[in-house]
Amino acid sequence: MKLIIGGAYQGKRDFAKNTYALAEEDIFTCTGPQIDFSKKCIDCIEEFTYACIDAGVEPKAYFESHREDWQDSILICQDIFCGVVPIGADTRLWRRTTGQLCQYLTGEAESVTRIYCGLEQKLK
Repeated sequence: MKLIIGGAYQGKRDFAKNTYALAEEDIFTCTGPQIDFSKKCIDCIEEFTYACIDAGVEPKAYFESHREDWQDSILICQDIFCGVVPIGADTRLWRRTTGQLCQYLTGEAESVTRIYCGLEQKLK
């Protein structure tokens, strides 16, 4: 699995499409607490964690239970873990949960790449 992280509007999706020759139909965009792992690329992991919190689903446990389904995937997550700590408890929980999931995914990843202003920084 390959993990791509970076801030909002930094070019993560374009980087994935160009680097891994992905078409738009190869990409699943998370909007709820379930993921279509049949797609080559899963985008917006942070939205998945938000939906999971709302639905009472543990995101890391979900990924652990579907481990064999995403081993060959490209996962994209927006970096929401840095900067000022949010005032709202729900936003802090979302940030913490997304960070914990990304820690698990980086441990499992073949490669981890940060995209900043469209530039690639290999972390792993």
